[in-house]
Amino acid sequence: MTLSPPRPPDSTAPLVIVHVDDQLIVIDKPSGLLSVPGRGDDKADCAATRVQTLFADARVVHRLDMATSGLLLMARGATIQRVLGRAFQAREVTKRYEAIVSGLVECDSGTIDLPLLADWPQRPRQKVDRLHGKPSLTRYRVLHRDPMTCTTRLELQPITGRTHQLRVHLQAIGHPIVGDSLYAPPDETAAGRLMLHATTLQLQHPTTGQPLTLSSGAPF
Repeated sequence: MTLSPPRPPDSTAPLVIVHVDDQLIVIDKPSGLLSVPGRGDDKADCAATRVQTLFADARVVHRLDMATSGLLLMARGATIQRVLGRAFQAREVTKRYEAIVSGLVECDSGTIDLPLLADWPQRPRQKVDRLHGKPSLTRYRVLHRDPMTCTTRLELQPITGRTHQLRVHLQAIGHPIVGDSLYAPPDETAAGRLMLHATTLQLQHPTTGQPLTLSSGAPF
């Protein structure tokens, strides 16, 4: 497999604000930037603190993996944070992603239903565990197959929101995401970044009740 590598992700680039109003903020997080602070001074820089320098009332609602780029939603104030948090828990927020995976996915669409559990000896990895894992469901649709590079571009919709769910599910069916340093074989990690981007958020606005759809094109 030979892919033309995308431009390396620049986690120091200014944040792109996709939407802002009195109740919520949506940014386009670059790959390589944490969603929230990690442990240690070297992990203090993150999307949340950058947004809070612009909007002091910004609160975290959900997260994207550091290596994943795309739409990240934040609430303005604790009340809206609770409202949006409940919407995520009730699966009232639709999230869609785009990914390039290794191999030619045979079915045009499908569902991956494999329970997931933390792989404690190999943290932060997760694993499929049919006995003790939490129910985890992902829907996928083929957007394009590229026989030249033996890769497939997929649209992904996680129905549940487990840690690394998309990455583990795709590895489990034999099509790891290109550039995945945790779950892809070494010869499939040279893409320069994880080829996973959060493209779409659909939700009901927490105060107006109107449907809100936000989009971001994959940068690869």
